[in-house]
Amino acid sequence: MRLVKAFLFVAIGLFIFITLFSLLIPFHVRVSRAVVINNANAGGVYKQVAIFENWKNWHPFFTVDSARIYWYPPGIAGKDSGCIIKHRGHDVKIKLISADTTNIKFLLQVAGENDISSEIVITPLPGRQAVQVEWRAITKLHWYPWEKFYGIFIDKLTGPGYDAALNGLKDYFEKHS
Repeated sequence: MRLVKAFLFVAIGLFIFITLFSLLIPFHVRVSRAVVINNANAGGVYKQVAIFENWKNWHPFFTVDSARIYWYPPGIAGKDSGCIIKHRGHDVKIKLISADTTNIKFLLQVAGENDISSEIVITPLPGRQAVQVEWRAITKLHWYPWEKFYGIFIDKLTGPGYDAALNGLKDYFEKHS
């Protein structure tokens, strides 16, 4: 019985310590990736990025044959427009928050996962006929210790997906210019 009490005491103490330690880890995790697209103008890049229907030209997730995409409201591109992607039993919802000539902000939602606020920044590079496109994603974490420790690895887990999307955009412009 003494061993059980000692084990419980140590387990509860360790859980409390880990929980308190995890509170030092930020609640927001930011992942940022960028690519430079040569021989492109900011207006052309903006049209590909700001209108979700154009993502099928360059974003790997939209080009997957097994993904079904539903646009809402149909045929309207603007604030609060978006899409629902059904793929492998998951519903991924992308909603446009705001867009101007250099910034596109949208929200990515998947049931049972943390919401991801994303921003794509388009910056023309002076002196070159090139554009820098940066994808910034901010994931909001809950206070749970396991989520906070998961946040340490979010960059390694999601970063390659953003790289693939940006490289797809770059390849699209290099093939069509």
